[in-house]
Amino acid sequence: MVIRNKWTVIIAAVLVIQAILSTISTTNSDAAVASADNTTKFRVYHNDAAMKEFAAESSAVAYAKQFTYTHVEKIANREWVWDNLPKYKVYENGVSSSGREFRTLAEAQRFASKVRFAQIRDLEKPGFIQSNYPNFQMYQGDKTLANWSFVTLADAKKAAKAYGNIHIIELASNQWVWDNLTDAQKAAQRKAPLTYSIVTDSMQDSAPAYSFLLDAIRASFKVPGSSVVNRATGQIVHSNIPTFTVVQSGPVVASYHSIQSAIQYAKSLSGASVVKNGLTWWTNVPYLAVYQGDQKLRSFHTRKGAIEFANSYAGSTVMTTDLRAIWNNKKSLQLLGWNGTSRTATVLDQVSKTQGLDIDSPSWFELASADGTFTDTSDPALVQTMKASGIKLTPLVSNQFDAVLTSAFLRNETAKNSFITNLVSKLTALDVEGVNIDFEGMAGKDRDLYTEFVRSFTSAAHIAGLTVSVDLPRGDVKWDAKTAYDQRALAEIVDMIMIMAYDQHWKGSDEAGSVAELTWVEDGVKQFLAYGVPRSKLMLGIPFYVREWRVDAAGKLVDNKAIFMSELPRIIAEQGATRTFDATAGQWKYEYTGQDGYTHVFWAETADTVKARVNIAKKYDLAGVAAWRLGYEQADLWTMLLQMK
Repeated sequence: MVIRNKWTVIIAAVLVIQAILSTISTTNSDAAVASADNTTKFRVYHNDAAMKEFAAESSAVAYAKQFTYTHVEKIANREWVWDNLPKYKVYENGVSSSGREFRTLAEAQRFASKVRFAQIRDLEKPGFIQSNYPNFQMYQGDKTLANWSFVTLADAKKAAKAYGNIHIIELASNQWVWDNLTDAQKAAQRKAPLTYSIVTDSMQDSAPAYSFLLDAIRASFKVPGSSVVNRATGQIVHSNIPTFTVVQSGPVVASYHSIQSAIQYAKSLSGASVVKNGLTWWTNVPYLAVYQGDQKLRSFHTRKGAIEFANSYAGSTVMTTDLRAIWNNKKSLQLLGWNGTSRTATVLDQVSKTQGLDIDSPSWFELASADGTFTDTSDPALVQTMKASGIKLTPLVSNQFDAVLTSAFLRNETAKNSFITNLVSKLTALDVEGVNIDFEGMAGKDRDLYTEFVRSFTSAAHIAGLTVSVDLPRGDVKWDAKTAYDQRALAEIVDMIMIMAYDQHWKGSDEAGSVAELTWVEDGVKQFLAYGVPRSKLMLGIPFYVREWRVDAAGKLVDNKAIFMSELPRIIAEQGATRTFDATAGQWKYEYTGQDGYTHVFWAETADTVKARVNIAKKYDLAGVAAWRLGYEQADLWTMLLQMK
């Protein structure tokens, strides 16, 4: 079997040299890089969508202030520390908009002072805290205009001075309360042709008729549910049907002519609103509600209460009554699997045994020479098959883990341009999601060259609508700055970084040990976060294999080999291996004496250790986990992985 060796002989040699040099001199800049902690601690959200992460709260807030409907949370516990969401909303007779939302009451009041009929709602309280409704409507004959509404009778009378044949209706009583007609004018109108009829659903044909509108209105008052109709135009010019309805959780429970009477009654009910012509003029329905899918679970006046409740329901969302989501806990851990092969039949077999796999990465491309040519074993049919299964494909491109080849390639601008252009073109034609760059075994002197290559590649890929991820060794903060991988710079460029948190003890190690001790893995995650890699851009690489070591009677290592995770139960049973728990590794250590006379030892990967690794990813709120490699594991492991998403 072939297992990728993340610590190659070349890197090992570099480390030895660096260890010698470090005893002579350590620059201040290296010390600064090693000690700087750029772990992101705050995340900026636009409504409920994550935008960017920051190490400092001040930086997060400064960034969030550039946008509307943003808030800042502590990543560790999702504590809400800042927002610019509106606290107050100004309505005008049931109508509002995003431009009428404000952070402070003073801002809302300043805007409301410029509106004729303004109502101010504190979005975390029932009802309105300030309201101004029309109480009188002015008519000229039987015609009126929208802006002929007034708060006081005095205001209405003042406006009426500019017109003749005016009357005023008091909206609360729905009655004619004032007019500027002379007695002679009233007498003349009463002698005019019969113009107005009183109608209801049951008296259309026998409706009584009147010449003077006032007489028709007063007569219709005695007929509940009636209206006054202009017989010539067919228009309803006055109605005794209450226009304000009180609704509670949908059904209408009462109707009123007066908005004030409707509000007074609605205040006695929970979850009630006053509605006119489909517009809500007043409400004590909470502004926020918690949904799980399409199901509304509960309403809340306060954001704190809504989020605390929503936290207890997976996949829930906090929505405003305007149907704007401001918070959710829908995030699921992304699961990626490397195939380690390009053979379509093998890939399909591997994937068929998974559950919940989001991204698959077959080994399709490899740098062939320093001139930028690459081998291509891609299969367009596999792309379509994966799409039909809802699995994204990000094929892997590698560099043969050849430092000399890669160094020559990175120094050849023509070669790099050709490689980028041709590979991006191929990926686009394949219609894949993106690409996974796995360049390993490179010389530390190529650090800047590799970063610039990734920058150029990613720029071209993004233009083509492709995502880019890179695989990086877990490394060590003491010497990472001397390798070819600039974690901080790469994190600013690519869409995702896979930290290959395995091969702690690798094929060339001089001591037996676990492929990936849990404490070593967690420390590596913390190091990458300290470099400033955003959690949303970091996936934790986990091993589906172990390394079995042979030790002679003197305790000296003889050799080692990699074995699949799926093979371990058989080996343990057949060899009668004994176990002891290694607390540091967080794994069971197995030993047995083989027929060859050597002691065989390995640290087992089990469902429990995989679960522990996934929990590390969840603890630090990482984007997901990436497994090396599919086919090494037991199929039933995926049931647990699906449940842990």
